[in-house]
Amino acid sequence: MGRQMIKAAASNLLSQSLASVSTPQQGDGVNSDEFEEHGMELLKAESSLNYLCNLSPHRYEAVYAKNLPECIAGEGFIDKYTDHNDTVTVIDPKCAYAVKAPTKHPIYENFRVMAFKALLTAAKTDEQLSALGELMYQCHYSYNDCGIGSDGTDRLVNLVQEMQHRRSSNGQSSSLFGAKITGGGSGGSVCVIGRNCIRSSEEILEIQRRYKAATGYLPLIFEGSSPGAGKFGYLRLRRRVSSADGNMKQEA
Repeated sequence: MGRQMIKAAASNLLSQSLASVSTPQQGDGVNSDEFEEHGMELLKAESSLNYLCNLSPHRYEAVYAKNLPECIAGEGFIDKYTDHNDTVTVIDPKCAYAVKAPTKHPIYENFRVMAFKALLTAAKTDEQLSALGELMYQCHYSYNDCGIGSDGTDRLVNLVQEMQHRRSSNGQSSSLFGAKITGGGSGGSVCVIGRNCIRSSEEILEIQRRYKAATGYLPLIFEGSSPGAGKFGYLRLRRRVSSADGNMKQEA
């Protein structure tokens, strides 16, 4: 819904810009053809936006954020925008839908991922780990703002924060720096970033014990990275035509 609203707003702004540039001089006598051309190119791209992650955070905040509603009734959205052009969901006219948080999340999340990737190439320092951890925390809470988090993953992330801040308040350097919900989403797994040392492993074990003491459930700990297809191989799907009925089938 948010993407559709942004596209509609961009189309409206583009129409206004096209009308304004038909006059070569602005009221202050300054020719702004070059500025308007640059602005119109952005608006053209935004009026046909395929993915929210293609919109930069600064552009979102500068042009669109202030006009997006926190939520909207399905009936109101349909009346104004007709459809959201999503092939896997159907708008219920009687339901209310969150708009602003789910729109903002992929825009900022794409930036966070790019920043995270760039930081991985930086010098291995506590400042690097702190920045990586902060991006993970931001991701977690942005995801929660969309209404698709879980109590269990929130508790684990909070325990990581408590461990991190407890160390800092005692004048000790922290071994854990950040955490976020991960896996398939909506609960299940939390990814934690920390220093590769015995202390971080001990702190993870303490978090595991504290979680069980509070909930009765013992979280499983996955450590390191899987060798993936390099060790386990892969399956290749090939299409074939059955000579009996002519139907296309897939086989591994």
